[in-house]
Amino acid sequence: MLHHLFHLGISPLEKAVRTAAVYLGILLLLRFGGKRTVASLNAFDLVVLLLLSNVVQNAIIGNDNSLDGGLLGAALLLALNYGLVRLTYGHSMLERIFQGTSTTLYQKGHLVEDNLHHELITPEELVAAIRRQGMELDDAETVALEPDGALNVSPRPKPGIEDVLAALKRIEQRLD
Repeated sequence: MLHHLFHLGISPLEKAVRTAAVYLGILLLLRFGGKRTVASLNAFDLVVLLLLSNVVQNAIIGNDNSLDGGLLGAALLLALNYGLVRLTYGHSMLERIFQGTSTTLYQKGHLVEDNLHHELITPEELVAAIRRQGMELDDAETVALEPDGALNVSPRPKPGIEDVLAALKRIEQRLD
């Protein structure tokens, strides 16, 4: 029993190559799949991500069901992820390539229809996501979908006392 528990079914080098290839392949697929896939904005996206892990399991482990093989695969995934994060940290071009850029979905009172269409987000889904953050669309100056799938809502600036006094002065001038 201990032999099957700790005996690698494939060589450590094959395990490393398989793990790296699947990691990079999934990273590229998610990158080109869009921010919505990463954000898990609906049940369909969550199901895809859960099934994706099951689909690629055998590609990583091969014929290896050993404890050592699983731990080695997990350690390699964590090391690859750490290395990629370190590589892209402070290098805006690499970060843009691997993670993408934010996409403006709403700006200055108008939906950016092309960007909503590109990200496959309906106006209703956008409004619902903004409400989950405790805001209304009318309260927002801009709404952007970040590379990690998070929705960044910038509130409209509140008028200051100077703005109120200027508006009052304009009203008084109209009345005169």
